[in-house]
Amino acid sequence: MFISHRFTIAGVAAILLWSCVAGFTRSVAEMLGPVGGVAAIYSVAALFLVLVMGVPKLKNYSLRYVVIGGGLFVAYEMCFALALAMANDRQQMLEMLVINYLWPALTVLFAVLLSKKKTNLLVYPSIAIAFFGVTWSITGDSGLSIEQISANVATNPVTYFMAAFGAILWAIYCNLTKRMSGGQNAITLFFIMTAISLWIKYALSHEPPMTLTWQASGMLLIAGIFMGSGYALWNYAIIGGNMMLLATLSYFTPILSTFISSLILGVVLTQSFIQGVVLVTIGSLLCWWVTREKGPTQNDDAIQQSER
Repeated sequence: MFISHRFTIAGVAAILLWSCVAGFTRSVAEMLGPVGGVAAIYSVAALFLVLVMGVPKLKNYSLRYVVIGGGLFVAYEMCFALALAMANDRQQMLEMLVINYLWPALTVLFAVLLSKKKTNLLVYPSIAIAFFGVTWSITGDSGLSIEQISANVATNPVTYFMAAFGAILWAIYCNLTKRMSGGQNAITLFFIMTAISLWIKYALSHEPPMTLTWQASGMLLIAGIFMGSGYALWNYAIIGGNMMLLATLSYFTPILSTFISSLILGVVLTQSFIQGVVLVTIGSLLCWWVTREKGPTQNDDAIQQSER
């Protein structure tokens, strides 16, 4: 039984591992610095992927795929990871995490806008639910108001911008990469590119030198291996896994990731924050549900190609 379901089990494991990464990323960033810590995590993840999946060969990929697909991937990962690392505190870091999970709804929105097929009109209120969930999470228990949202964003506008822009970038990446990849998976190459880009940013920053302690080293290895393992397992899962089941489960990642991150970081989630996360999840799931078709679809292809 295990053998027949091993691909699906690998996909479930990937979703669980990804749900842990955000909390570990923040922990490493607090120990090693936001830019240096994130660069170190992606370096460990890239090395792990090389060991598991082999050294990527540039000749296997089209220049267009590497430049456009790789550029989008690197830009997204930098925005997402640095938003988590540079948040003012752990509570705000969870807000960045929720904003990031607008990407499933945005992926569907972009797919609908690019498609010439007739679309179920319910997709638009579904997207609105996801966006409302984010705003509800950000405002906290003080109530929903534009003034409160503006006040929260004003405390650290750069991280809010990076989180939101990252969600847009990942949605674009998911819609374009299937068309450009030619069936190839360059995830290892893209991780190497991301690590190099982050080290360049670290070299140009004024961040102090990193001090590796046993605790920081252990957390770094966990974060990097979990991140790399998630992508490696997902790449294995799409070979023969039950993608309908995995796609459905993947839309519950915001809840899993937020809950697990709060446990790792010791943050108590407020009632309004939990409600907002649930709304984001419901909105994203509805987006997928109302646009699904029998057989492979553009949205399913985007999920199969790369999940986050």
